[in-house]
Amino acid sequence: MSSSSATKTLEWFRERAENIACAMLAAMFVAFILQITFRYLLNLPIGWTHEISVVLWIWLVLFGSAFVVREREEIRFDLVYGAVSDNPRRVMAIITAAALIILFGMSLPAVIDYVMFMKVERSAYLKIRFDYLYSIYVVFAVAMIIRYIWIAWEAVRGQAPEAYDPTKASSGV
Repeated sequence: MSSSSATKTLEWFRERAENIACAMLAAMFVAFILQITFRYLLNLPIGWTHEISVVLWIWLVLFGSAFVVREREEIRFDLVYGAVSDNPRRVMAIITAAALIILFGMSLPAVIDYVMFMKVERSAYLKIRFDYLYSIYVVFAVAMIIRYIWIAWEAVRGQAPEAYDPTKASSGV
């Protein structure tokens, strides 16, 4: 597979991840509107709408961070990062990537154990097993490890991370 076709394939998957994130946001909005309608217009409070909104919010944030938000869109302390040249930025990227790979890697076995343990609990209204609800964190942690291995590899090979340009700032999603 050539580099351009691999890039196109990855971009296609990223766009599908954006579609999934948009669907989660739309579902969360519908649940929120239903909650308001039932509580304030019909005077009939329902709990499942709150529960689904919270679950979707957690999934949206972690799924979006793992698959939608690009590294250059991540929040960072860029006062120093933006002021330095490529080589110091490469060193910063390697140090940051190594720290995050180690921290996520060290925590991963305990996170997996905890998520698997939570199969004994279920959510209050929808009765969804907590291991299913929390599984997105495992996906997020693995995606972050892979992302920062790639960032470190690129920095070691001599490619400095993109300098921050405040004129091209975006919301990230």
